[in-house]
Amino acid sequence: MRKLPFLNGIRAFEAAARAESFAKAADELHVTPAAISRMVQLLELRLGVPLFERKANRLVLTAAGRSYQTGLTQVFDQLASLTAQITAMAGSRVLTVGVGPTFATRWLIPRLAGFQKEEPEVEVRFATGGATLPYNDDWTCGIRLGDGDWPDFTAERLFAADFTPVCSPAMAKRLKSPDDLRNATLLRVAHAADEWPRWFKTVELSKIRVKGPEFEYYGQALQAAADGVGVAIGISPYVDDDLKAGRLVAPFAQSVSKGEHWYLIYREGRKDEAAFRAFREWILRAATRA
Repeated sequence: MRKLPFLNGIRAFEAAARAESFAKAADELHVTPAAISRMVQLLELRLGVPLFERKANRLVLTAAGRSYQTGLTQVFDQLASLTAQITAMAGSRVLTVGVGPTFATRWLIPRLAGFQKEEPEVEVRFATGGATLPYNDDWTCGIRLGDGDWPDFTAERLFAADFTPVCSPAMAKRLKSPDDLRNATLLRVAHAADEWPRWFKTVELSKIRVKGPEFEYYGQALQAAADGVGVAIGISPYVDDDLKAGRLVAPFAQSVSKGEHWYLIYREGRKDEAAFRAFREWILRAATRA
């Protein structure tokens, strides 16, 4: 725990040392010269060292006072600069979102025009890879899949993450029951190897070997499914728009919860930034509609 000295006395001393005058320091801090003198005397008592030599018509810094004033002025300059930065953040119109590439391309970007129509002055920037990379404090916020427990972050739930097989409309006509997947090309996502086995367990199918191309991202597998390459696992909300438009079909009713949700996450210190406030309100409304 920091042991800070008498802060009012420090302000009074630093102002008086710069101006070499209690009267000028009093004008700067909007108090009386007598108040400045009392606060400096109290500071000297607490420090146990004189900071000024009181001459008849002027103040003279002691060696300790000169050293103290030099350091304090730097500290106050840094504090003023930091305060200006934080104050500027409150009016910032730049929004940087850390988000995975598939979420960005398959849900967020298709809705971006709606946000910009509401907030045309906000400059939106995407930092893709946000779903897996460590959080970067240059980001305004992030969108992540998980359990909502990220230390030092506020997390607000957006969507559930449920998954089910999806494919092209033409391929769906050949899939009458889940058992037909035994002879289908099953598209895989490298970091989600458990999803096909979990779905098969839900529909009580066993001894099915998942064979087919493997992709790094869901978006690649879903594009391959739409192009008729095979059947992919579709996770919400990645597939919402494609299902609604008929580009993809979910041939079976059974879906499985991933056990996680999508969250908007951010540092508490960002919540009052103008751009973030607008984005937060917009994405929470959009998630509710979805």
